[in-house]
Amino acid sequence: MNIFHNIQDFNPDKHTIATLGTFDGVHLGHKKIIERLTQDAKKSNNESLVLTFFPHPRMVLQGNSEIQLLNTIKEKAELLECIGLENLIIHPFDQSFSQLSAEEFVKTILVDRFNIKKIVIGHDHRFGKNRSADIHDLIAYGKKYGFEVEQISAEEIDEVSISSTKIRKALASGDIQLANDYLGYNYFLSGIVVKGRQLGRTIGFPTANLKIEENYKLIPLDGVYIVKSDLDGKEVFGMMNIGTNPTVDGKERTIETYFLDFEGDLYDKEIRIHILHRIRPEEKFDSLHALKEEIKNDEIITRNFIKDLK
Repeated sequence: MNIFHNIQDFNPDKHTIATLGTFDGVHLGHKKIIERLTQDAKKSNNESLVLTFFPHPRMVLQGNSEIQLLNTIKEKAELLECIGLENLIIHPFDQSFSQLSAEEFVKTILVDRFNIKKIVIGHDHRFGKNRSADIHDLIAYGKKYGFEVEQISAEEIDEVSISSTKIRKALASGDIQLANDYLGYNYFLSGIVVKGRQLGRTIGFPTANLKIEENYKLIPLDGVYIVKSDLDGKEVFGMMNIGTNPTVDGKERTIETYFLDFEGDLYDKEIRIHILHRIRPEEKFDSLHALKEEIKNDEIITRNFIKDLK
């Protein structure tokens, strides 16, 4: 897949079949749009293209917005590539770009720059200055400038109006199952393993402390989760705690994972942790012994969960 970081860098040799949006999460609804796009491009011998933006428009237009995103830019690109996309443009979104009228956007970008043949778009997409234009405006512009518009309705997306907002809310409330159902894959966190306080070692449960560089990445609700990772080419399951470790008077929020039946040095390595199930909230115990006993119980639950997967 070709990745471009500015609209001006993209110069297609053919017509394009395109779509646009933030595509945060690349969830089942997004996947349906991208699959339709890539299939049409192959059949018509045109190029498939997704135009997305970073920062997220809400980060720019709502200066105090603290929106957390489901994917980092790197994660989003990997997910789109897996669907078979040929070209991805990650354009810098700023105040100037937000002032483009709907018709300016269509004429100068879709028509003149992208050489668009067809646009595939979700049922609720809005665009242009102040998000003033909708699917009906786009169809009218298509007739004026000679490109086709295909709308994917909510009914086509498994009869459920899946949205990134709903997934964010599910993760924020700890409903990992609902989030994973909407995503069509297990939500994951990517980062570097760094040294923590190493308290887990003192109670027999050494953990990998994950540091995520992107401060906009959404971290699920504090608690204990069943997870899995690919470590040294092997699928390894584990228990992940998200929280402040209140039993030992922790102050900072951390992401710590005890991997089952794994021995190896993970420090400074980049790993990806897929979240499968939430066991319980994070709790403050009266003693380290009580904490250790609860973690033993978490391990029993985790091992039973793994058995049911096989």
